[in-house]
Amino acid sequence: MVAHLRGLLAGLPKDRLLAVDVFRGLAITAMVLVNNPGNWQHVYPPLLHAQWHGWTPTDLIFPFFVFIVGISIVLARSKTSARHVSISATVGNACIRAAKLFGLGLFLAVFYYNFRDPDFSWWQSRIEHIRVLGVLQRLALVYLGCIVLALICSWRGLIIAAALLLLGYTGILLYMPYSDGVQQYQGLLLFGNNAAAYVDAVVLGSQHVYYPTAQPFPFDPEGILSTMPAIASGVTGMLAGVWLLSRKTVATHCAGLLLVGTVALLVGLWLDQFHPINKALWSSTYVLMSSGLAAITLGVLLWILDIKRWRIWCGPLLVFGANSIAFFMFSGVFSRITVMLSVGEQSLKGWLYTHWFAPVFGNQLGSLMYACAVLMISYMLFLYLYRRGWFWKV
Repeated sequence: MVAHLRGLLAGLPKDRLLAVDVFRGLAITAMVLVNNPGNWQHVYPPLLHAQWHGWTPTDLIFPFFVFIVGISIVLARSKTSARHVSISATVGNACIRAAKLFGLGLFLAVFYYNFRDPDFSWWQSRIEHIRVLGVLQRLALVYLGCIVLALICSWRGLIIAAALLLLGYTGILLYMPYSDGVQQYQGLLLFGNNAAAYVDAVVLGSQHVYYPTAQPFPFDPEGILSTMPAIASGVTGMLAGVWLLSRKTVATHCAGLLLVGTVALLVGLWLDQFHPINKALWSSTYVLMSSGLAAITLGVLLWILDIKRWRIWCGPLLVFGANSIAFFMFSGVFSRITVMLSVGEQSLKGWLYTHWFAPVFGNQLGSLMYACAVLMISYMLFLYLYRRGWFWKV
């Protein structure tokens, strides 16, 4: 085992920021873990999203990944600047990459067929009622927004841009009047009744969102207006990337991330009493809290990996992080296939859970062990790709 882990680290460049790679692997591994329980009725509470206001560890995973996207943009731009890549080429490449990410999200939205229902209509269910937005679609929009800001803003300008995005979004939530045709509303932050939900209902309609039956306004947790603060989350990652590229020691980088992260976290938690932390709304307090914890996590990883150089444990996270989008796509396709295939009257996934995992481990632990099994299957595939240097770049 030790030899295996050492081998995963052997080919890494000496000057590479290992903490960023491990952070990416940690975020995508956690995302796949929480998305693939054996049974959604038997999940440990920390592995579920908060029902509305508030947060759980699971609510940190997506903004952590958005934070890493921001860091990656800055690190990548430092390389393209050295090669004197033009602005038009940068924007063109960013648009292509965003379109690919958005398209992959739409592919996952349509990749399903219910073979057990003779009356199932794939066209009606997957195309006419397609969910337009989602995780990869949000990443695409955030990536594109952050690229534009990176081109036009200095690091001080990025701070101003993030503040304006958060203040502007909060102002819309609190002060924009909206109506369901019967009653006028303003400033509500309720499930299905807030300004962001209203915009989703008007623009996307009830047939193309994650919560089509929410009242009075169907909405999507990766919706239109809430993309504004999500871009701000990406900008906080960009600022972290600028700090990592500054001519400071690793210890100074680590201390700065821990200090700023702690301040952002405490401010977000304090403001929660006035403007609730809410992942589905991607509230401004949620951005402060999650970005603060992301900075703290990155600072801790810098201390462990690049100062203390305790590295042997992180090999599997590098394997997943090196092909993070491919890993997310594979887990999504794998999960859908196990639901589509049947064993008797059950789906393959349901059969595996009820006949193998639940009897051996119990309901909740069995559900978690099923998710761990998905990770192990994925690891065997992506270890093969990693060893051969096959990395899927979107």
